Amino acid sequence: MPGSIAKRDNGKWRARYRDDNGREHSRHFDRKVDAQRWLDEITTSVVRGSYVDPRADGVTFDEFYAEWSARQIWVHRTRVSADNAVSTVQFGHLPMSSIRRSHVETWVKAMTTTLAPTTIKTRYVIIRSVFRAAVLERVISDDPSVGVTLPRRRRAEAAMSIPTPAQVGLLLEHAESRDISIRVGFRTYVALCAFAGLRLGEAAAVQVGDLDADQRQLSISRQVQIEGTESVVRGPKFGSERVVFIPDELVDILREHIAAQIGAGPRTDQWLFSINGQVIANNTVGYCWRTTRAAAGLDQVRLHDLRHFYASGLIAEGCDVVTVQRSLGHAAATTTLNTYGHLWPTAGDRTRAAASQLAKAALKPKSD
Repeated sequence: MPGSIAKRDNGKWRARYRDDNGREHSRHFDRKVDAQRWLDEITTSVVRGSYVDPRADGVTFDEFYAEWSARQIWVHRTRVSADNAVSTVQFGHLPMSSIRRSHVETWVKAMTTTLAPTTIKTRYVIIRSVFRAAVLERVISDDPSVGVTLPRRRRAEAAMSIPTPAQVGLLLEHAESRDISIRVGFRTYVALCAFAGLRLGEAAAVQVGDLDADQRQLSISRQVQIEGTESVVRGPKFGSERVVFIPDELVDILREHIAAQIGAGPRTDQWLFSINGQVIANNTVGYCWRTTRAAAGLDQVRLHDLRHFYASGLIAEGCDVVTVQRSLGHAAATTTLNTYGHLWPTAGDRTRAAASQLAKAALKPKSD
């Protein structure tokens, strides 16, 4: 970063330098020593990585986010989540350079009264990405979100509720009601969640052509999302597009559903679950689920618990992490391990089982 000092005709000393982008910056001083000190400070900040572009002075958090977010490549739902997170901060109107760690801590503290720890962490990660971008853009020298303490999440084994096979059977039994037209065929929806591990929106967006009955597999390539008051069909979560290998029992359920609810010769683009030809909305699914679990006497079971039921079944049958990851549509195996790692046998379990086999062999009664 070249710099120079020159005396002007008015007696002032002008110190100037060019930044990495070739833009010139200058200041005038009464004394040469002050001009040199300013240049030295600039040089030191560049060496230490704390240099801030003088033109960024006064840029607020909201202003920086608006400019930065417009340049990002977003998945639609991610952009919605980012906008939502930014709308909740109390420091959006403040200049970036004046935001302190205490501002971020106050924001996090306020969220703990209404939001779950996982939601708070998601919003924090988004806000921190904005600050990190501001550091890289030389808008601020330090990230004020570093080191902020987040509320602890419950351990996965404590927070997770997994229905028993008997409970899932009850839910399937009570999933349909001829007295409530929108619940006709809902048994198939419950079966997709329990025996294929589909998310709520994924199950709602299944089309006839997604089922390959001969190969016993189901393609997941879209989901239903809520935007405002509308339900829209979009691509699945990042990394979630997949093929799920389904059991014969689920194939039979799907075939029977198509024959009964859609009829002979269905088009491949017809929805498995629809009302007046339109894809079933998430709020309709929610109503059907609430009435189903109430009829089964299982008000404590969440629809997402059926996905846990599916995952736990795969693990119990010896499926490895990658197999479970791909079946569930997790973007990374770490997500699978963080969520379900406690369900896999530990080294102690395997050692105990192996030693048990040795003991059984050694203690086997000798034949006469």
